[in-house]
Amino acid sequence: MKAFDYARAATPADAIGTDARIIAGGTNLLDLMKLQVETPARLIDINHVGLDGVERDGEGLRIGALVRNSDLAAHPAVRQDWPLLSRAILAGASPQLRNRATTGGNLMQRTRCYYFYDVDAPCNKRVPGSGCGAIGGVNRIHAILGASDHCIATYPGDMAVALSALDAVVEVEGPGGRREIAATDFHRLPGDRPDLDTELQPGEMILSVRLPAPLGGRQIYRKVRDRRSYAFALVSVAAVVTMRAGRMDRVRLAFGNVAHKPWRAPAAERMLTGQAPSPELFARAAEAVLEGARGQGHNDFKIPLLRRTLAAVLAEAVQETE
Repeated sequence: MKAFDYARAATPADAIGTDARIIAGGTNLLDLMKLQVETPARLIDINHVGLDGVERDGEGLRIGALVRNSDLAAHPAVRQDWPLLSRAILAGASPQLRNRATTGGNLMQRTRCYYFYDVDAPCNKRVPGSGCGAIGGVNRIHAILGASDHCIATYPGDMAVALSALDAVVEVEGPGGRREIAATDFHRLPGDRPDLDTELQPGEMILSVRLPAPLGGRQIYRKVRDRRSYAFALVSVAAVVTMRAGRMDRVRLAFGNVAHKPWRAPAAERMLTGQAPSPELFARAAEAVLEGARGQGHNDFKIPLLRRTLAAVLAEAVQETE
């Protein structure tokens, strides 16, 4: 790890607009610094600026950026009205990490691509213009949707997938003032700038995440991985389904570890909404999700895996909702 300067912020204003890297739980950033994947010259600690509360916001909920993952997953309002979020958080990491990781930090975690972590390997995300070692390399965990010729890395988290399905909003502040970013738009596709993970502008900081009114229905988070705990997903599905008179009245779907960002599938949601559930319909919805999907060799299995996982999740959702 390279030497760096350290400062502690007393208020959010102390961190906003600076060129320092923000640190809270440090569960990802410190690992990257130890490997010299990231070498910030200055860190600013925001653990003492507040932003650690969960409060009602009309019919919704406002979650401070410093709320720990374990506290958020256990919060009574979240468990009752937004159980998808609780289930997604509990599917991630380990209890020790969830006790340290924060809401804002979780959103900001970076890819676990092998080539990104290897400073001797080419990686456009780490060093723009150096190439992508995963294309034509070992790419079992990589993207099947939304990739580019510059990067096929995936976003690894679980919480953001649930937030996307729940239509959450990320509230940020920077030199230009406060603004809101839909959770579905917060993370970027790689395009020709895979080094940019999110839509945050220089000097901006996450203040909170806002959940809209509860969607109700059956909420399922299914994470398929190599082992049952402490492993990143190969494919994950976040689903919210409400039923009315034997038909799917409302459907929200988001997918994890298949793209550079949590992947929403509005065409599949529209296809399912208002329809009576059936295996044939679920299969067509999966094809809509997978439109344009492309395997890279080692990760070709993700395409049929996503298809089967979505069908299983939808079958469970409509059965238990009814």
